[in-house]
Amino acid sequence: MMRKNRGAALAVALGASVTLLAAGCSGGSGGGSGSEDGSSEMTFWHNSTTGEGKAYWESTVAAFEEANPGTTITIQAIQNEDMDGKLQTALNSGDAPDIFMARGGGKLADVVEAGQAQDLTDLITDETKAALGEASFAAFTLEDKIYGMPMSILPGGIYYSKDLFAEAGIEGTPTTMAELEDAVAKLKAAGIQPIALGAKDAWPAAHWYYFFALRACSQETLESAAAERSFDDPCWEKAGEDLASFAETEPFNNGFLTTSAQQGAGSSAGLLANHEAAMELMGAWNPGVIASLTPDQQPLADLGWFPFPAVEGGDGEPGAMMGGADGFSCSAEAPPACADFLNFAVQKEYQEGYAEAFQTLPASQEAQGVVDTPALQDILATYNEAPYISLWLDTLYGQNVGNALNTGVVNLLAGQSDAAGVVAAVNDAAAKE
Repeated sequence: MMRKNRGAALAVALGASVTLLAAGCSGGSGGGSGSEDGSSEMTFWHNSTTGEGKAYWESTVAAFEEANPGTTITIQAIQNEDMDGKLQTALNSGDAPDIFMARGGGKLADVVEAGQAQDLTDLITDETKAALGEASFAAFTLEDKIYGMPMSILPGGIYYSKDLFAEAGIEGTPTTMAELEDAVAKLKAAGIQPIALGAKDAWPAAHWYYFFALRACSQETLESAAAERSFDDPCWEKAGEDLASFAETEPFNNGFLTTSAQQGAGSSAGLLANHEAAMELMGAWNPGVIASLTPDQQPLADLGWFPFPAVEGGDGEPGAMMGGADGFSCSAEAPPACADFLNFAVQKEYQEGYAEAFQTLPASQEAQGVVDTPALQDILATYNEAPYISLWLDTLYGQNVGNALNTGVVNLLAGQSDAAGVVAAVNDAAAKE
């Protein structure tokens, strides 16, 4: 019964998100501590291990501590690819950080079902709710209760180098798969690797399947799969077939199966940052990652963006987008100061700082005016016009199904499986829940 209720809650959350478009220490604290005099000690895990993002969280925590004498927050920065595994271990061991990253959807639902996250519904201030808007909270809402504070909105699409497109003689940006395949051919003819892909980390490869599924499957099918845990609709296999067909054009960088996504100049983001590949499919955090990997560690001057192209024969509505929201939750035993910190961190001043430090889109509508990166401005404009937004599928469907999906897609691209095999693996994972 709990699993059925979880699925229904996810469907409600997704429906809300797609229709209400807005405009190092080791270990955790085991629950933090608070005292009668109002002092608190908390631990905080985030995934910004270097550069301006790491500095942003250090300064924001320091500002909160200054405004709240007696409260101390110990920060632990964890590499993004390691976060999910380490966090799950900490939560299951009862040694969870007080403040931890949350991406909503099925992953958060599992944490909530296990009693490991606080209900923040009545702890989020009216001012915060008004500034962020109802849509921002949708990914963190289960059965009308809020379990996370959104920090950024992260719709996905294709980033590209305007200079490399011009060098290959590509005018405009692709709007259909035929046009994308034509762009791939022109780039290869010019001796340029068309698309960077960090398949070593699995989820970037799976993003391609996600977007083909977004074009192949209707909104209703995406939602019902979250509730029913069934992936038998023919659109799921069509998505795999469409991806396999595109992969036959050999669009990805040499060695993409062993390329990481965001770590170093040789990663997929690094290939784009250093003009060694022309495109990358990624979420709205990518400009900040790319900027950290350019030779001068500054934003890539010629970075552009376009939405995932239309695909023939699908039931998805044209213009639909996929993405997510990065946010933070409070562990079940965290002191009241945890919610206070989350409200503090989404004030306009700090959301503007977040947007600038991470080169991304802040959740707060009040802070979105600070976004001046052309690629991000294009994303925001497209986001505000989209008919609906789906969560990333591994987020929407939870860790077990998500892992099976991500692994299945890598196997498909490696020639070790096919579209039917991806669907079978996902259905098997769903049946075991």
